[in-house]
Amino acid sequence: MFRPRDEYAEPYRIKMVEPIRQTTREEREALISQAGYNLFSLPSEAVYIDLLTDSGTSAMSDAQWAALMRGDEAYAGSRSYFHLKESIKDIMGFDYVIPTHQGRGAEHVLMAAMVKQGDRVLGNMHFDTTEGHILLRGAEPVNCLRDVGYRVSEDVPFKGDFDLEKLRREIEKDPRTVPFVLITVTCNNNGGQPVSMKNIKAVSRIAKEYGIPVFFDAARFAENCYFIKHLEEGYADKSIREIAREMFSYGDGCTMSAKKDALVNIGGFLATNNESIYRKAIEWQIPFEGFVTYGGLAGRDMEAMAVGLQSVLDELYLEDRIGQVRYLGELLIEAGIPIVRPTGGHGVYLDAEAMLPHLRRDHFPAQCLAVELYIEGGIRGVELGGCAFGREDPVTGEAIWPELELVRLAVPRRVYTDRHMKMVASALARVKERAHEIRGLKLTYQAPVLRHFTAKFARE
Repeated sequence: MFRPRDEYAEPYRIKMVEPIRQTTREEREALISQAGYNLFSLPSEAVYIDLLTDSGTSAMSDAQWAALMRGDEAYAGSRSYFHLKESIKDIMGFDYVIPTHQGRGAEHVLMAAMVKQGDRVLGNMHFDTTEGHILLRGAEPVNCLRDVGYRVSEDVPFKGDFDLEKLRREIEKDPRTVPFVLITVTCNNNGGQPVSMKNIKAVSRIAKEYGIPVFFDAARFAENCYFIKHLEEGYADKSIREIAREMFSYGDGCTMSAKKDALVNIGGFLATNNESIYRKAIEWQIPFEGFVTYGGLAGRDMEAMAVGLQSVLDELYLEDRIGQVRYLGELLIEAGIPIVRPTGGHGVYLDAEAMLPHLRRDHFPAQCLAVELYIEGGIRGVELGGCAFGREDPVTGEAIWPELELVRLAVPRRVYTDRHMKMVASALARVKERAHEIRGLKLTYQAPVLRHFTAKFARE
C-alpha cells in the first residue's frame, strides 16, 4: 500500500526559489471585492499559497531546463517535434502526434474533427473545458460515472470508474450519435479519483462492440497508473511504464494537457493510432494551432515535454507527489474539515455543502468557501460546483445544478513544502470556526460557456 509520509523525504533538492509574501487580511478583503469575488481575477502576487490549479505550475527539473537549450525552432520538420513524438510512442504506443499549445487546444482539434451538432460524448465525468468544447459543438456531454463516485465521504478505491450499465444504455439510445467515449484519468471533477484497469478494459470492450473509438484525457495518466499499481490486484510488481503502456493499449488515442503530468509550464498534444482521425484532425490543427510539427509551441517547449513525460514515470517522484496530497488530506480530516475521500492524485477537494449547510445552491457555497479561504490565509483554491458546472435548461430556463459542490485545492508539483500544507490546514480550521457566519454570493455577470473563469459576484 502507500508508505507513511514520515518514512521518506522529497526525492529532489531545491536549487532555485521564488519569494512569496503574505498580504494583510484587510488587503485581501479589498482585493477579492475588487475582483468581483472571483479568484481567477486576483493578481498572483496577492496570493500566498496558490492552489488554484496544478496546470502549468510545476517546477521543472534540471534535465528539462537543459533540454530547453536543445530546442529546434524550425517551422517545419523540427527535430524537437520528433523527439516528442518518440517519447509519446515509447510510453503510450501512439504513432500519430499533433502538438498543441495546451490541453484545451488538443480538445478543440479533437472535437472539431469528430463531434457534430446533436452528438453525445460519453465520459466518466467531463471536466470544465471538455464540457465547454462539447457544448460549443452543439453536442451533449454525458457523464457515466458510477454512483459511488458522487458520494463524497465514502472511502473506496477507483471512484473514477464508469458505470458500465449506464454506458451501455447511453450508447444504445443511438450509437450513431456517439463519436467517441472519453476516459478521464484521473477523474478531476470528483477529487482526482483514479480509474481501474479492469474498468478501462471493460469500457473499451463495450465501445468496440458498437465500433465506437475510445480516447483518454491523459493529463494525469501517471498518477492514475500509480494508483493502479498500489490498489489493483495483479499490478504491484509492474512498473509505471508497463502499466501506462497497457492502459493506453485499450484506447484509440488521447488528448493531453502536458501542463500536468508532463511537468511543463505550457503545451499539450493529441495522439492516435488512427490515420483517418489524424488526417482529419490536422485540418483543424493547422489553422488554429500551427503547422503539424510545432502546433503552437516552440521547439524548446517540446523538448522539455519529451523529457518530462519520461521523468513522470519515476515511482519515487509519484510517491512523493501523491503522498503530499494525501498528507494535506490527513491534516484536514484531523481538523474536522469535510473532504472528498479518499484523496486523489493532484489535490484535496473540500465539501462545501457539508461545511456551509446554511447556504442554498444559488448562493454558491463552494465559491463562498474559496473566497473565505483566501481572505483567511491568502490561499487560492478553485470552485468546482454550481458556478463551474451549473447551467440553465435550454427549454425551461431552470437552473441545472451539478451533483457535487466542491472546492479544489490543487497542489503544484515540486513547488510547496509540507509546512505550506500545514498553513493551508490551519487557515481552513479557522474558516470552519466561523463557517456559520459566512454569507452567500450572487452572480452579477456570467459568460454563456465556462462562466466560472470570468464570472462576477456580489455579497448577498
